[in-house]
Amino acid sequence: MNLTTQKKLAAKILKVGVNRVWIDPEHIEEVSRAITRNSIKALINDGIIKAKPVNGISSFRSKKNAEQKSKGRRKGQGSRKGAKHARTPKKQAWMSTIRALRVVLKDMRENDEIDRTTYRKLYNMAKGGSFRSKSYMKTYAKDHGMLKEVEE
Repeated sequence: MNLTTQKKLAAKILKVGVNRVWIDPEHIEEVSRAITRNSIKALINDGIIKAKPVNGISSFRSKKNAEQKSKGRRKGQGSRKGAKHARTPKKQAWMSTIRALRVVLKDMRENDEIDRTTYRKLYNMAKGGSFRSKSYMKTYAKDHGMLKEVEE
């Protein structure tokens, strides 16, 4: 049975697109006989013709991607748009490095691994950008005999 005319009429009456018109498969004979707007309206009132609900946009994929990103995935070369220093600005990188260095220096001073003068020297060197990481600073202090000998 060709029900295109009935579907078009129903779509206009229901104010939806043709693809959202649902016709009960058990009453196709009855629908094919309906050719006027009034007869289609009667079928709509009887529940033989209905409008399908609007399809929403699924958030499944976006949630899954967000979960992966929270685990540190999806950060490869192909996912990057900005330049290295656009993604983490130089100042931000510097701040995180210098804060870590200063925390280590403070701990070393409080645990009597270094004295005040050594602390100040290393502090100023860190400020000047001599150390790229905590381990580099510790290695430097060890190699230059700046660490106190722990007496046991």
